[in-house]
Amino acid sequence: MRVQVIAADFIVSIKTWLRSKGTLFWTLAFPIMLILIFGAIFSGMGDVEYTLHVQDLDDSEMSRGFIEGLNSTGAIKIEIVEPEQNVSSYIDEKNIKRLIVIPKGYEETINKSFIDQNAIVNLSFYLDPSEQSSNQVVMSIVSSVIQSFNMKLSNGRNIVGIDEISTITEDFRFIDFFLPGMIGFTIMQTCVYGSIERNTKFRKDGILRKLLTTPITRTEWILSKMLFMLFLSFISTFLIILVGVLIYGVTVNINALMITTIIATSFLFSGMGMLIGRFVKEEETADTAGGAITFPMMFLAGTFFQLEMMPPFLQTFARVLPLYYVNESLRNAMIYMNQSEAILNTIAVLAFACVFFIAGVLLTKWKED
Repeated sequence: MRVQVIAADFIVSIKTWLRSKGTLFWTLAFPIMLILIFGAIFSGMGDVEYTLHVQDLDDSEMSRGFIEGLNSTGAIKIEIVEPEQNVSSYIDEKNIKRLIVIPKGYEETINKSFIDQNAIVNLSFYLDPSEQSSNQVVMSIVSSVIQSFNMKLSNGRNIVGIDEISTITEDFRFIDFFLPGMIGFTIMQTCVYGSIERNTKFRKDGILRKLLTTPITRTEWILSKMLFMLFLSFISTFLIILVGVLIYGVTVNINALMITTIIATSFLFSGMGMLIGRFVKEEETADTAGGAITFPMMFLAGTFFQLEMMPPFLQTFARVLPLYYVNESLRNAMIYMNQSEAILNTIAVLAFACVFFIAGVLLTKWKED
C-alpha cells in the first residue's frame, strides 16, 4: 500500500470539494442550519420518560395500596425494586431516571397521624434533572395520587409528602441530549449520501472503469475516499459543537471515546453507502434507497427523543440500529461523562463499523457486472 498515492488522491478530493461552491456551501451550512433550527425548538424541552421505579421498604397494606394507586393511573409503568437493593448503586448501574422509595414505618406513621396531627411521612423521590418535562409529568401523577390518599385519610391534611433528591449533581437540558444526536445524524447523512453519490455517479460516468487503467489500486482509492468522508465528519462535528457551545451554552467534553466514535461512525456509514451504491445502480434510485434507510433511523434511533416514549416493539427495533449506539456513545462520552456506558456503546459502534465497512469494501467493484 502506497501512502503517497493515498495522500495524493485525498488532496485531490479536498480540492474538488473546494472548487464546488454549492457542495462547499451545503456541507458547511447544513449542520449549522440543523442545530440552529432544531436547537431553537428543543432547547427548552425535556424528553418523555414514564417509567417509575418503586422501592417499598415498608411492605405494608397501605404501601402496596399506594403502589396500586400509581399503577392504576395507566400513565406510568411501575418497576419494583427489591428492598435489599442499595438505591444509589441501583440508580448508577441501571441508569435509572426516577425512583420512589416508600420508607419503613410508612403505614405506622399514617396510623399515628390520626392521633398526632403533626405526624407526616415523606417519600423519597430520586430524579434525573435532565428529564425536565417527563419529571413534571410523573411528579404531577404522583402528586395527584398522594393528594387522593390524603383526601381519603384526613380530608386533605398532608400526611404523605415527597422529598425530591437529584440523582446527578449537574443540571442537563434537552439541548444537551439533542446535540450529540445531531452529530450522529449529520455524519450518517454526509457519509451515506457521499458514498452513494460517488459510487453511482462514477459508475454512470464510466470513471470506475477508467480507474482500472490508472496506477491507483481499489484499496488505495477506497481508503482515500473514506479519509475524505472522515474529514467532512470532523468538520460537521466541529461546527455543531461550536454552535452548541456559543449559542446554547452546552458543555462538551472532548475525549478519546468521542473521537473514536466519530471515526468509527464515519467508516460505518461510508460502508453502508457503498453497499447501497453497489446494489442500486441508478443515481436517483440510490438516493431514494439511502433516504429509505436513513430517514427511519433518524427518528427511531433516539436522535431527537428518548426511546421510552415509543411502543415496546419499536424500542426493540431501535436497538438493532447502528445510529442508536452512535447517539448513546456520543451522549455518554461528550455530555453525561458515563464512561462505562460510553465504552459499551463505542464497542458496539466499532463492531457495526467493521461489518459494514468490510462488506462495502469487498462488494465495491470497478468492473461492471
